[in-house]
Amino acid sequence: MKITILMGSPSRNGSTAILCGEFVRGAEEAGHTCEIIDVCHGNIHPCTGCVACGYEGPCVQKDDMEVIRKKLLQSDMVVFATPLYYYGMSAQLKTVVDRFCAFNSSLHSRHLRSALLTVAWNADDWTFDALSALYKTLVRYIHLSDQGMVLGYGCGTPSMTKRSRYPQDAYNLGRSL
Repeated sequence: MKITILMGSPSRNGSTAILCGEFVRGAEEAGHTCEIIDVCHGNIHPCTGCVACGYEGPCVQKDDMEVIRKKLLQSDMVVFATPLYYYGMSAQLKTVVDRFCAFNSSLHSRHLRSALLTVAWNADDWTFDALSALYKTLVRYIHLSDQGMVLGYGCGTPSMTKRSRYPQDAYNLGRSL
């Protein structure tokens, strides 16, 4: 299986990257190929809502989103990886998700598998409610097949994350595919 990971953390070596690395290790051990796309450091512009794409491209904006579109449409699975920022995904990852509209029909028809990897400083039981709801809505709307979520409570720093169970959970999720 070909897996594309949309890495939505501006911190290349932070807690989200730790979960991504462990997920990739597990998935590759299970025989899958993985590619991490750093959406935070690319040239990706917000959707303007012009609908010139007709919901099936091409987008009038000429940026790195075209590369992401091609990779997603050649994949079997997409993983959304993000730190929790004000109870949602990072703005950079949300910008990519908003741009899905330019290839909406193609994305729907792929029936990709999906997963969510996320971390937060907060450890309250309600911490991930809004992000989980958004992810589940994407799964339903895009006709994804959810393979699981790793919700890293209390992972405010890389050292906190490394000491938690969540890197192992990410590895196990990747390995289980």
